[in-house]
Amino acid sequence: MIFQLNLATIAAIATQAAWKKTKPIILRDVFILPVLGFLGIIVLWWIIALANHELMPTPPEALIANLDYILNPFYQRGPGNLGIGWLLLASLRRVLLGFLLGAVVAIPLGFLIGMSRSAMLALNPIIQIFKPVSPLAWLPIALAIFNLADPSAIFVIFITSLWPTIINTALGVSSVPKDYLDVARVLEMPRWRRITKIIWPASLPYIFTGLRISLGIAWLVIVAVEMLTGGIGIGFFVWDEWSRLNLSSVFLAVFIIGLTGLILDYAVGKIQELVTHRPKTSN
Repeated sequence: MIFQLNLATIAAIATQAAWKKTKPIILRDVFILPVLGFLGIIVLWWIIALANHELMPTPPEALIANLDYILNPFYQRGPGNLGIGWLLLASLRRVLLGFLLGAVVAIPLGFLIGMSRSAMLALNPIIQIFKPVSPLAWLPIALAIFNLADPSAIFVIFITSLWPTIINTALGVSSVPKDYLDVARVLEMPRWRRITKIIWPASLPYIFTGLRISLGIAWLVIVAVEMLTGGIGIGFFVWDEWSRLNLSSVFLAVFIIGLTGLILDYAVGKIQELVTHRPKTSN
């Protein structure tokens, strides 16, 4: 009994000593350094604003000017006069719809390309031609097809989110060790079982990398699309506030767009950890 108590005491002391050593490192890496980087951006903004104060507000002025948006993000004060929370949700809805539709199409296509040389030879030239096309170049075509801003924006997101997921999925499928597939053939494993038990698990990290890239691009594109199509959305809010020379609200929108993109990427990373049971790798 005394021996067990001594072991427990030694373990507790060792744990406390290890925590004392790692605590400053965690505090520095997780809190101090990110805060210093953020403060550096604020200071740079402040300096530029003081040099061009007629047009650009300082950080405190922007904060005061945007208090209504910050404190009441979901207000409704008439047609078209909505809080920034509603605008953000409208943009997120378009992005998630287009992104999910793209994933539903891109993942099977990636599997087909990765597993079939004939499919790769047939589809790779198409991917290489359309992949470099600017997402905004698809907008006039989408408007001609749908004649409405909302489905056109979703279509542009769909097209934009296809390519990274297709390419990464195909890379993951083609990177499955040949020994695994040879063993499956020796065991006379059916094709569908090979896909579900060997190829799919081995490809998941690549698939999620493609999904994270696609979602990041989709969120980037929606702002530009909404600037051109108008309506309700965070992108149109940026353009509308710039038209009024209200840079305080533009800075607020930039911060919200960046923070939302960070949260979306973090969420997909957490889903990846849950599905693959492995920590996500940084891109």
